[in-house]
Amino acid sequence: MKKVFLSLCLLAGIITGYSQPFQTENTVRVMSYNIRNASGLDNVVDYQRVADVIIGHAPDVVALQELDSVTNRSNRTDVLSRLADLTKMYSVYGASIPYDGGAYGIGVLSKQRPLSWKRIPLPGREELRSLLIVEFKDYIFCCTHFSLNKEDRLASVSLINQAVKAYHKPVFLAGDINARPDSPVLDAFRQDWKLLSDIRQFTFPANKPDHTIDYLFGYHPHEFVYSVWQTRVINEPKASDHRPLFADVRLKTSEDKIFRTQAYLQSLSPDGVTVMWLTNVPCHSWVEVGTDSTHMQRVRDYVEGEEMAYNTVNRIRLTGLRPATQYYYRVCSREVTLYQSYQKEFGDTAVSRIAGFKTWDDKQTDFTALIFNDIHDHYALFDRLYEQVKNVPYDIVFFNGDCIADVQSEEAAVRSISHYNNGIGSMSVPGIYIRGNHETRGAYSLFLWNLLERVGGNHSYGAFNIGDTRFVLLDCGEDKQDDHPEYFGLNDFTQYRKDQAEFLRQEVASKAFKSATKRVLIHHIPVYGDMSFNPCRDYWGDMLAKARFDICLNAHMHRYQYIPKGEKGNLFPVIIGGGSNEKSATVMVLRKQGKQMTLQVLNAQGETLLMLDL
Repeated sequence: MKKVFLSLCLLAGIITGYSQPFQTENTVRVMSYNIRNASGLDNVVDYQRVADVIIGHAPDVVALQELDSVTNRSNRTDVLSRLADLTKMYSVYGASIPYDGGAYGIGVLSKQRPLSWKRIPLPGREELRSLLIVEFKDYIFCCTHFSLNKEDRLASVSLINQAVKAYHKPVFLAGDINARPDSPVLDAFRQDWKLLSDIRQFTFPANKPDHTIDYLFGYHPHEFVYSVWQTRVINEPKASDHRPLFADVRLKTSEDKIFRTQAYLQSLSPDGVTVMWLTNVPCHSWVEVGTDSTHMQRVRDYVEGEEMAYNTVNRIRLTGLRPATQYYYRVCSREVTLYQSYQKEFGDTAVSRIAGFKTWDDKQTDFTALIFNDIHDHYALFDRLYEQVKNVPYDIVFFNGDCIADVQSEEAAVRSISHYNNGIGSMSVPGIYIRGNHETRGAYSLFLWNLLERVGGNHSYGAFNIGDTRFVLLDCGEDKQDDHPEYFGLNDFTQYRKDQAEFLRQEVASKAFKSATKRVLIHHIPVYGDMSFNPCRDYWGDMLAKARFDICLNAHMHRYQYIPKGEKGNLFPVIIGGGSNEKSATVMVLRKQGKQMTLQVLNAQGETLLMLDL
């Protein structure tokens, strides 16, 4: 007899007095409980009491033993159905024997809807027994209640092994085995199953447990990894004659699901580059790199002697590279399924394709840069703009603000960065992200640099060279005064602009700036734009009126504008990129060949709006 009950709503909370321990991603909480028909040691039948135990420990799936289905003994109550209603979980029933006008057997409750299930009869001389196999998306869960006879129990182990060997998913088994840890039955299980529960924690009898007969197992002939984060026998002395037990089990992630993003380059220089990528699960990661793709060396990230070996955001700096040299690399991530003081367990290793990059040269005179701005997460618009320049050989790409419009969550930020990086081929070409005013908004804005390199190392502003060309990048912050109600008193961009004014003063006086052949200034909000409130002009205006930049690239106004040198007191030409729709959007191409630099501005239709000789 089998029944499935559809839950009407998700688990709403946890019952007072119970805790819900932290569960990591990709972890399943499996539970087993012989409930004796919800008849407690006080001889009171209390379904709510049993349901509260289950709810309070929030299992993903639970195996239940000793269940009546509409028997006279249970007053025609379908016990599993009643518990499914109380816990708001799906249920599958497996009748082992007909009994007292109904049935008696085992069952499974689960948060997920089962994909399929079947019951397999097991031997029992005093009464027939069952194995209930329930399939879910990522695993198989089995429930059983073994015979009191030793020969029947040993035979049951063989039957279970035969039943589960065809599954190519992780398989869990939970139940009342009616055997102690040192018994031949447990020895038989240990041949193909890993114990997930702690045999030192007794399960029976519930009021004063002194031995273990309830267990949780994981089937391992198919080399699935079962890393147990925690296991516990629950201190419940009255609701049944057995105590319930659970284990938090980390499932191994398949190799093809380990990478969350492709690798992307940051902060390329003549002697180094940062390689970043994200994984879906915590990993031990490294980069293999070399000038010959068939002979590459492994590079890991160590911090004060410890490898960064349990994280999902990977940032590995390759140093000691030779200028103007072609390198090849790939990234590798091995899942860490368990990371404890004296125990480490690992899953599969994902390996990326081999990509290449070329380091810059201090004597380099030629390069091409692409500049996008104000995309506002409109991926189709970015794709359209990129289509106009995809055949241009380029060395670097700038995203000059408001390309990531929603920084409310890591997921949203990763989605945008990944789309842009995949589009520009960031495994081989570095992308530089400059904050606009939208990148400073949202709950994840404070953590955006977890996913990117700051061009200045410690700050979102800074300067660097591509050969003999100096790039200076500034961060304008928000576009309203700090005391504007929208900011709730949480901003102080005024001080941040003052800090950048000091940086700018030192930069324009530096040898690196003065000796550069060309100098490019990039920031989001224009200093020389037509704005009623210009937050940067008061702090940067005097220095920019004297600084000998060759060009300034801005954005923010959502309309393309070319301000020739001297038109608004500017000492250099200012080009403001367009907006976030196909009618106004632009992409810029900055080229340098020898001593000549040009800027081309194109719209989304591929028409050239400006060709400027600098």
